[in-house]
Amino acid sequence: MDTLQLFSAGIVILLTHALEAVTGFGCTVLAFPFVLMLLDGDMEHSKIILSIFAWILAAYFAIAKSREINWKQLGIIAGLAGAGMPAGMLMFKSMDGNTLMRILGIFIIFTAAIQLYKASFQQRVRTVVPRYLYLFFGGVVHGAFATGGPLIVLYSAHKITDKGQFRATMCLLWAMLNSVLLIQYFMEKKITETVGCELLFLFPFLILGIIAGEVTHKRVSETLFKKVVFASLLLVGITMIFNVNK
Repeated sequence: MDTLQLFSAGIVILLTHALEAVTGFGCTVLAFPFVLMLLDGDMEHSKIILSIFAWILAAYFAIAKSREINWKQLGIIAGLAGAGMPAGMLMFKSMDGNTLMRILGIFIIFTAAIQLYKASFQQRVRTVVPRYLYLFFGGVVHGAFATGGPLIVLYSAHKITDKGQFRATMCLLWAMLNSVLLIQYFMEKKITETVGCELLFLFPFLILGIIAGEVTHKRVSETLFKKVVFASLLLVGITMIFNVNK
């Protein structure tokens, strides 16, 4: 990846991780299709880069905001989502890239549309699907793409209504789930010298995103930023489906 591609990826990382610093979720899902394009369609390389940065951001907020964590809900979420992750890891290795991208695009559109409706009209969306299943399948998707957040958020947003608690709890969860992925990468020797150099170049963009997001979290309405996040997710999902075979 040349310098221009790296700089462009850095801007994507800054903006998407700033959004996660506000809401507590969304950075990997938002960044994935754009970073994937900049990395010439290398899904695994994109997944590694974004997993590491998502882990750093999540670990920072989990430590800095540890007093706000809802430990009861964290235990429920981590247990069920963690149970689904092995299936997702296996799915990532056994399915072709186009199929994976199409599934992820449909998944993003579905979850983003529901949450955008809730954020826009301030209404609860009734569902016949048990909310606990969102956690398991969120773990499956997270194991495959490192982007299982939207389904897990469908459950968590219902159970954790305080904005600060929600962000802190979600960030600790992402740190825990991504730790599993990072251990896998190290064991399979996928953290190469090239990955390390790219991480060093992109790291300042991550720091700027965290700072911008933290400032915004304190000063701007969470409702507005939720609408921005879910509208962006919806567009990302549509783009991924239509570009999957190109």
